[in-house]
Amino acid sequence: MTYPKKAAARGLYVLIGLIVLSGLSIGEQKPLTVAESSDFKATSRLGDIQAFIKELQRLSPNIRVETLCTSTEGRDVPLLIIGKPAPSSPSTLKEDERLVIYIQANIHAGEVEGKEASQMLARDLALNDKLPYLDRLVVLIAPDFNADGNEKISPENRSYQPGPEQGVGVRSNGQNLDLNRDSMKLESPELQGLLKNVLRRWDPALLLDLHTTDGSYREDTVSYCWPLNPNGDKMLIEYQRSQMLPAIGKILLEKYENLSVPYGEFRDFKDPGKGWEVFDHVPRFVTNYTGLRNRLAFLDENDVHADYKTRVLSCYHWLLAVLDYCHGHSEEISRLVSAADQRTIQRGLNPPEQDGFIVEYELKQLPEPVTLHSWEMEVIPREGGWPEIKKTDKKRNYVMPYFADFQPKRTVRFPAAYLLPDADSVVIEKLGRHGIDLERLADRATLEVETFRIKEIKAAQRLYQGHWTNQVKGEYVLEKREFPKGTVFVSTAQPLGSLAAYLLEPESDDGLLVWNFFDRYLVPEWGRGYEIYPVFKLLKPTNVARGALEIRLLP
Repeated sequence: MTYPKKAAARGLYVLIGLIVLSGLSIGEQKPLTVAESSDFKATSRLGDIQAFIKELQRLSPNIRVETLCTSTEGRDVPLLIIGKPAPSSPSTLKEDERLVIYIQANIHAGEVEGKEASQMLARDLALNDKLPYLDRLVVLIAPDFNADGNEKISPENRSYQPGPEQGVGVRSNGQNLDLNRDSMKLESPELQGLLKNVLRRWDPALLLDLHTTDGSYREDTVSYCWPLNPNGDKMLIEYQRSQMLPAIGKILLEKYENLSVPYGEFRDFKDPGKGWEVFDHVPRFVTNYTGLRNRLAFLDENDVHADYKTRVLSCYHWLLAVLDYCHGHSEEISRLVSAADQRTIQRGLNPPEQDGFIVEYELKQLPEPVTLHSWEMEVIPREGGWPEIKKTDKKRNYVMPYFADFQPKRTVRFPAAYLLPDADSVVIEKLGRHGIDLERLADRATLEVETFRIKEIKAAQRLYQGHWTNQVKGEYVLEKREFPKGTVFVSTAQPLGSLAAYLLEPESDDGLLVWNFFDRYLVPEWGRGYEIYPVFKLLKPTNVARGALEIRLLP
């Protein structure tokens, strides 16, 4: 019964947002976001965002809108293209030196700060001629990536965080999936749209994924992280970790007066000196996945314990600091990602024997400690659950070792190619959606390959994202095998060679075998043994006749 009142109030916020700001002329009117116009008591629904974008388009020629995807529940997710001029398509950028940056917000629709901050940024980029960025940058923004989760706004969602008092959306999408766990299996329209309409279409050099963290109390209202998987290009990882992000943190502090800290959590709340630890390395996370594609990517995690307005403005300032850095280093970033592509191609052309694909990892501390600006905390044990953490009134800076460097614990041979003689349409489609180049053998061929013989398959004891995820153990055997005409041939001498390996290696911790896409081929109908893993590794380049494979993507 109260919904019409809430809807009317929200409509009033949008109307207020379009009113001329105090002291500005009619020609200088600028729309406000729902967060701004509600005095940071509310967050925007998709209809509010669409109205906001429409007003920006009316006021500025520097903004175009495309559709990133259509959600499970039928909502079109808008993608803003901002430039001076706004390019009509990626083809117009072939002779254009502007750097493309993609900003993604609200992948978890209870974490709304990025949604509001990215709209503010879109407005200011489109309407504020004094901002310097658009002469060297093209900025893509998806402010409401999880549109279905966003429409389930309620004050009961994430009720432990201070505001917005009228509520936020939910974490999952319309399929009840966590979209930040779908980058490898690509089962959601949102991630399929991200690949098709952003990463493959526009090929941004940098992806920013905006979140709000749960965890420790801190004065550092922004935390951040780079791609963590060391199977990605090592030079890109080092550049982001050691040069780019520290410089952005310095800009954020000196220019925008915001404290920031690398993302993590206490290893032990009772003994914070044991260290600050980052999250996981697996590429199901969007930023880690983007790193495997030889592109820069940053995770932004805004501090859940700060008030809503502070969270939004801190995120906005961080976005400006990132653009400040990219504007001054656009040519350098372009050269770096291009060089990473070339290194990946060269690696696949002639993989040395000592070159390994990492299948087991160990987390090491970085050389430099991390400093967290925080308070002393009281840890209250709770039976059968996590302890309750309360901050005291006494401020304290924690200087701790930072565990954020994933190193190889075990590797396997990195091949020149993978061969799939019996690949079905689902596997081919998955590889195609990622943008991996596929070929077919033009004739029969006898090749020396590495075969993986399975000794054990262990399924998870609990469903995860709708899957009983697999782990396998086995042995690699070098042998000659005959492959029929039409066998799918996946060369690693391509920019996405590292991603292809992650998807196809049997012992990969986030590949297609993990996510059950090979299940029907692994166990015979009768007997207790296992079939041979139906993907074979060609360790050395071989001159074998093959042709391009056209991939038909399922709707």
